[in-house]
Amino acid sequence: MIRARHLIAAGVAAAAAIAPAAGQFRRMPPQVQPKLVGIDALRAEFFAQSGGDTVYFGGSSVILGAPAKAILMAQARWLRRHPEIVVSIEGHAEAADTRDHALAIGARRAEEVRDFLILFGVPAAQMTATSWGKERVAVAGNSEAAFAANRRVQTVLVR
Repeated sequence: MIRARHLIAAGVAAAAAIAPAAGQFRRMPPQVQPKLVGIDALRAEFFAQSGGDTVYFGGSSVILGAPAKAILMAQARWLRRHPEIVVSIEGHAEAADTRDHALAIGARRAEEVRDFLILFGVPAAQMTATSWGKERVAVAGNSEAAFAANRRVQTVLVR
């Protein structure tokens, strides 16, 4: 019994010796982020330098707004610096659309983005355009917020 008390007391004393004093904080080692390599590193760089990989549209619109154009101009600059990268321009639509209408508007949005990038110097051979319609929603639901989040085009780095 005495030995157990001594072991417990020694453990408490050791813990107190390494614990910070009241009102002080102990520095924790920084979290080590895994180093991204290959296409994952390029995706992270693309996202950071272009302000994102997604542009949004209003309602049944295929017209690019000012925020979308700013992102696409930055994407074009990045893609011109990386001619070895091929991207898939993927159009999406909201869940309220019929399947055929969603596929059609997704295709028109993807083509609008592709044409804009070509206008700003990205070679057509560096891109493919496709429509997912309402098959790959970003946000599920039937609210206006969900619909707005799904009216989009994503630029996806393929290789």
